[in-house]
Amino acid sequence: METFEVRTARREELVRVTGDLQELVTEKGWRDGALVVFCPHTTASLTVNEDADPDVAADLVLALSRLLPREAGYKHVEGNSDAHVKTTLVGPSLTLLVSAGRIQLGTWQGVFLCEWDGPRNRKIWAQWLGQ
Repeated sequence: METFEVRTARREELVRVTGDLQELVTEKGWRDGALVVFCPHTTASLTVNEDADPDVAADLVLALSRLLPREAGYKHVEGNSDAHVKTTLVGPSLTLLVSAGRIQLGTWQGVFLCEWDGPRNRKIWAQWLGQ
């Protein structure tokens, strides 16, 4: 298993990690298979979405923040229940197909770490499933 860190800058943001993941695939010489990535945090998640227009990432944060506001009468004493719920909805892991050494994504897609309770240092774990 491989691990790398992502430093987030805001309480809520989507951070591009596509390049980091592709760099890992290239560095390891992985050619054909699948890369499983996992975020081992209860207030951060992973997603694939549009990477061409940064407004889409901002809109995703805005929409989830409107659906799940920070203050909504939650019982968790740390005050970050909204972050836990957002993480549950988005999810902690992804399986990315790799062909000829390249992560396979749609034309506009990218991989993002979703920060819901930052800023923090986050880890992403990656496991290769290949031939």
